[in-house]
Amino acid sequence: MKKFILGTAMALVMSTAAHAETVGVSMAKFDDNFLTVLRNGMTDYAKTLSGVTLQVEDAQNDVSKQQSQIQNFIASKVDAIIVNPVDTDATTAMSKLAADAGIPLVYVNREPVNVDTLPDKQAFVASNEQESGTLETKEICRILGGKGKAVVIMGELSNQAARMRTQDIHDVIKTDECKGLEIVEEQTANWDRTQGADLMTNWLSSGIEFDAVISNNDEMAIGAIQALKAAGKDMSKVVVGGVDATQDALAAMQAGDLDVTVFQDAAGQGKGSLDAALKLAKGEKIEKKVYIPFQLVTPANVKDFVTKN
Repeated sequence: MKKFILGTAMALVMSTAAHAETVGVSMAKFDDNFLTVLRNGMTDYAKTLSGVTLQVEDAQNDVSKQQSQIQNFIASKVDAIIVNPVDTDATTAMSKLAADAGIPLVYVNREPVNVDTLPDKQAFVASNEQESGTLETKEICRILGGKGKAVVIMGELSNQAARMRTQDIHDVIKTDECKGLEIVEEQTANWDRTQGADLMTNWLSSGIEFDAVISNNDEMAIGAIQALKAAGKDMSKVVVGGVDATQDALAAMQAGDLDVTVFQDAAGQGKGSLDAALKLAKGEKIEKKVYIPFQLVTPANVKDFVTKN
């Protein structure tokens, strides 16, 4: 009887060990509101899964550091890797490292440059950026009645999301409904609130006149709002839009300062990327691109999103 019990216990231990999985996660930057929600969504979800361990690293916005982290994950023989890339143009080399080692890799949130040629056991989980800038700009166009002057604040130009969201803006302005909009300035603030404020201060100091601020993300939009208010501008006369629907952005909207944002489900992307990584680690087939829809947020429905990001 004792031998039977001992054998059963050993079988359970071996079964648990067989299903235990370690996933290495390299985040572009811990010090980012949206990416923090994404990372927390991933880690919170992992806590609900038996035998799943995450090893989460901060690349500190350094491409070389991120590549080293991936190499370290491979050396420690993790079961899968999740990467939120610092530079989306640098992902081909990262894909090769993981593919050569036979370790599944999932990119999250930021679209890799090689998304259409990802090796086997690799995938991309995010939201479709063609929706984000499009929803934002269409709503700003609607508020302005299809005409007016706008400044565009772009994210990091090495980032596919910044390029795509900016292209969305230009594509909307080409439509018949919005061709009365004119972009008078377009510069990068690298996704950063402080840089967004500095850029707006420079524009105001230069005497640039505009009716709207179209920002690639909420952080830069909030920075622009801070600069506009510091300059004594009447926020009811300037339309400001962003993307992500962070808690700070939703608070700014409820205060009457932010007019438009687009909900990007950060926690959902975190959960989705971990699900994808675990499925690939088990040898399951998944779609190469897994998209989680964006949703337009305005003062009319902002309360529906206050607890989501």
